[in-house]
Amino acid sequence: MSNTPEENAPPLDFIRQVVADDVASGKNDGRVVTRFPPEPNGYLHIGHAKAICLNFGLASEYEGGVCHMRFDDTNPSREEVEYVDSILEDIRWLGWDWGENLFYASDYFDQLYEYALVLIQKGKAFVCDLNHEEMADHRGTVQEPGRDSPHKGRSVEENLELFERMRAGEFEEGSRTLRANIDMASDNMVMRDPVIYRIMKVDHHRTGDKWCIYPMYDFTHGLSDSIEKITHSLCSLEFQVRRPLYDWFIDEVGVECHPQQIEFARLNLTYTVMSKRKLLELVEEGHVTGWDDPRMPTLCGLRRRGYTPGSIRTFCERIGMARRDNTQEVALLEHGLRDELNQTAERRMGVLRPLKVIIDNYPEGESEELDAINNPEDESAGTRKVPFSRELWIEQTDFMEDPPKKFFRLGIGREVRLRYAYYITCVDVVKDDSGEVVEVHCTYDPETRGGDSPDGRRVRGTIHWVSAEHAAEAQVRVYDHLFMAEYPLQAGEGGDWKDNLNPDSLEVLDGCKLEPALGESVAGDNCQFERHGYFCVDPVDSAPGKPVFNRTVSLRDTWARLQKRGGA
Repeated sequence: MSNTPEENAPPLDFIRQVVADDVASGKNDGRVVTRFPPEPNGYLHIGHAKAICLNFGLASEYEGGVCHMRFDDTNPSREEVEYVDSILEDIRWLGWDWGENLFYASDYFDQLYEYALVLIQKGKAFVCDLNHEEMADHRGTVQEPGRDSPHKGRSVEENLELFERMRAGEFEEGSRTLRANIDMASDNMVMRDPVIYRIMKVDHHRTGDKWCIYPMYDFTHGLSDSIEKITHSLCSLEFQVRRPLYDWFIDEVGVECHPQQIEFARLNLTYTVMSKRKLLELVEEGHVTGWDDPRMPTLCGLRRRGYTPGSIRTFCERIGMARRDNTQEVALLEHGLRDELNQTAERRMGVLRPLKVIIDNYPEGESEELDAINNPEDESAGTRKVPFSRELWIEQTDFMEDPPKKFFRLGIGREVRLRYAYYITCVDVVKDDSGEVVEVHCTYDPETRGGDSPDGRRVRGTIHWVSAEHAAEAQVRVYDHLFMAEYPLQAGEGGDWKDNLNPDSLEVLDGCKLEPALGESVAGDNCQFERHGYFCVDPVDSAPGKPVFNRTVSLRDTWARLQKRGGA
């Protein structure tokens, strides 16, 4: 960690280049102070992870660099302690720590009120009696200038008196606001006398009933940055149009510290939505089970599904910083997760749609233990013992009564290898009254223990299995993308974006058969079910001895295929 870029280091992104140049020139006395300032009105999603990694990561790259954790809690009608707690938990889970630098905009309400008085005294703010609809009517359009409020000409003395009475609770909600006195003819509609304070007779989660007027986000944000002596205020691209207002408030109030606002493209992902408002809609309308539904792009949802902090941080690093909005392939996120889990997750055998196999020539009542590799990518992971017995479970899809020529799994008269075990040959089947195969009878070759044949014969197919006598039973949830469309918000003409919801985004499988040790798995444990994908024990719905497994990601790597075809 230093205050100068290392030699032969990779090129800096445009934000890091600005910061490096500022530090090199001695601007801000060489300090680097960033902040992550969420509003506590919802749960964080992976788009926020990009901003978190940028702000905390950039500060960590400089000696003495600091990132403040600050809640911009200016709207008590939408904010809850639940959101505050969840945001702090998510950031810690990602691996970042703010130390003693935890702040709230509500800490500055008294100071912000004094700043508002400064603007009134300078003739830069006035109390307006227009209601919301009337204000919108006066605002104008992109093509037409707005009209001044009839109250814009009030004297400083009258504005000071009215503002004090607003604070004292004498007026009803919506009856008066404090507005900036800028320019209703500005080409930038943000600058058309925006509201600074509004009346809200709602208790605040931290200040209680002390206030009945609350500052607007645009007024609070920049001045809070100034109070905290932030050097670089890093915002997503939608704040670019608001930068002149950010600067105007700081300049007109006349505070000493003027942070530099720099905008970057927000993160968008295919097959999902990132709007907190739309995510809330999905929750409230029951399309998902909650904010932590494993199909949601929220950090708590991704964590519950089995995503790791490292995979998300790696993803944010790989996509880098862009100046223009863009959409990233969710396949890249999944690719990074597979890369990590391939190295770290131990392998286990699990049968999700079981079909009974009976080995007729295996001794009844006997069983044995066979060696199985825990992780072929990690020799230090060693091996484990898996029980083998006369009756087994295999996947229904690994058997066909009358298989086609290129079906290399089990069929009548066909021989396959049981992973880590023996060669078996199907000799007969048992069907139920409907004609469905419910039992497959086989013979095994005891000379092929471990999966190799001493006479050199080879088989084309290898299938996994679980001993019926020893199997643990679990529920397995197979997740897919929440939306069918790559760009869900691009609904058809006259359609609704929710028409793109994927009806097959969740498949719940009961009665799955797993290696016995998996029955004792605890929340958060992850592993690879061989041939199926990576799975994680659900921390919410699992119970002792009754685990529920969520599929984190399949084994199919779409991103790798795209790269191979030159598509990425």
